Amino acid sequence: MKSPAEIASRYEAAGKGKTELSSGKTFLLGILAGAYIALGGLGSQIASCCAADPSSARVISSVVFPIGLFMVLIGGAELFTGNCLIIVPVLSGKAKLSGMLRNWLLVYLGNMVGGFIIALIATFSHIYSFDGGNLATMVVNTAVTKANISFGDGFLRGILCNVLVCLAVWCSFAADELAGKVLALWLPVMLFIICGFEHCVANMYFIPAGLLTSAVYGVPAEGLSLFGFFVTNLIPVTLGNIIGGSLCVGAAYYVAYLKD
Repeated sequence: MKSPAEIASRYEAAGKGKTELSSGKTFLLGILAGAYIALGGLGSQIASCCAADPSSARVISSVVFPIGLFMVLIGGAELFTGNCLIIVPVLSGKAKLSGMLRNWLLVYLGNMVGGFIIALIATFSHIYSFDGGNLATMVVNTAVTKANISFGDGFLRGILCNVLVCLAVWCSFAADELAGKVLALWLPVMLFIICGFEHCVANMYFIPAGLLTSAVYGVPAEGLSLFGFFVTNLIPVTLGNIIGGSLCVGAAYYVAYLKD
């Protein structure tokens, strides 16, 4: 297992490499990551929709959802929330601020495309008809809740979420073997799901899935709108994710292990 200082050095080099990818590859890998996270979200919804109570549902979801991050990190893709750690090589002078911002923009847009594609396919392949349509109702209700969150709640839950997601990415760099990487990334993501924190990329699947499902299946969705998706949810959650990942994890570990 690598020490915390060794993890910082390894991510410093990896983050620098991310800023040097071509725009086309960055966007493509962003689409893949968005799709992988969406598939993890879809699987977690199917697994938990018949749970006996909300606590059990969250625990079941927490076991399945991390499969998305597993596919991102092991398969190789670009995830906006994890890439908030690129602040590390920027602060150390190994990468340019412009390179980080270009990566963030392209990856964010790619993640959104990937999430929407999975929501579209899941809706029109009638996956949400599972359990007599109860899954469809759950998908819509989840979207309604997320699209009506207050700015403060979305912002603060976004901070806590990406602290855990970036810790999952960070800790995975401690291991060289696949089993160690999987264990390291799985546990923090499980915790963020159990706690009900907000992840902007996951919401790029959850809310469009609710919008599409409501339209196709006729499930009532009072208060669910594109405004709720883009403005009410994504803006505060994204800002919180950036602070949680870049400042609370990336900048903190830079100061602790790389700054002279």
